[in-house]
Amino acid sequence: MRDASLDHHLTVLIAGLRQCRMFAGLSSEDLATIAEGCRIRSLEKREVLFREGEPVDGFHVIQLGQVGIFFVTPDGREQIFSVFRAPESFAEAAMAMDRYPANAMALEYSRVILVRKAHFRDVLSRKPDLALQMLASMSLHLKELLRLLQDSRGRQVESRLAEWLLRQSPAAAAGCPAVFDLPVAKNVLASQIGVTSETLSRTFARLRKEGVIRVAGSRIYVLDGARLRAYAGATA
Repeated sequence: MRDASLDHHLTVLIAGLRQCRMFAGLSSEDLATIAEGCRIRSLEKREVLFREGEPVDGFHVIQLGQVGIFFVTPDGREQIFSVFRAPESFAEAAMAMDRYPANAMALEYSRVILVRKAHFRDVLSRKPDLALQMLASMSLHLKELLRLLQDSRGRQVESRLAEWLLRQSPAAAAGCPAVFDLPVAKNVLASQIGVTSETLSRTFARLRKEGVIRVAGSRIYVLDGARLRAYAGATA
């Protein structure tokens, strides 16, 4: 007779995997097979999930919270270049590596599903179509990394911030007034666009002074979407 607690654990894992785009369309049987090689880990805010150079034990699917992928700069600062939220997956590219190429840290209390490397590779050998879905997910992450590299080469801080804000709101991206809440803390946003928190505060202040936006805590009011778009297109 199966242990009821094990059945419940497997059910929770299957439910978490089912929400992830990579596993969309898989049957319950296939999801159960994958779930058998998974485990759930809880992380406190700022707890490190893995560090650059550590052996790869698998990739992750977020059940709850946010995880930031970051490098440590030569002067010791943590620069976050990607933030993942439930139900996204991350670190799939590491499945083809022996060691993680970057660091991962919880930005708030989070729960993640570890999809173990050896088990998932065995599943891929029997379901090659799943590998195509994995490649699609990896290509999105690569696009984000390339965008970060482009931002870091000769773009003004106002331009980087404006583009980031436009990506958070379709209305603002269309040049219209908009209101939205920042999906990450301001210190995380600063890291994502490659500046200090003080520089981010000064940049917000300049955009406020010019009537482009209004900031109330974590809420952003885009007052002039057209000018914000113009800022996003500016270069140094």
